[in-house]
Amino acid sequence: MPVPKSEFEDLRSLSFRDPEEVLDPDEMYSVYEIARLFQGLEPGQQLDPETEAILLDWTIPWMVNNAESFVFAEPQSEDEPGLYGLAEE
Repeated sequence: MPVPKSEFEDLRSLSFRDPEEVLDPDEMYSVYEIARLFQGLEPGQQLDPETEAILLDWTIPWMVNNAESFVFAEPQSEDEPGLYGLAEE
């Protein structure tokens, strides 16, 4: 249900950080780890499935929007996710 803006004291602009502000240029990350880092969490932090799904809902479009900043590596095994890192300039 929509909520009137007048009910909030603090309305802020929506802004996203650049990939270079989130990731270490020498590391490769799963999308799950990137989702945590994107929100300022530790990459290995345990999350409940619902929270993780919400983080992925924000992270995946952010990655697509910044696709030119990323490189991709195939998973090391079939049961692991692919890994992403910063593209070299």
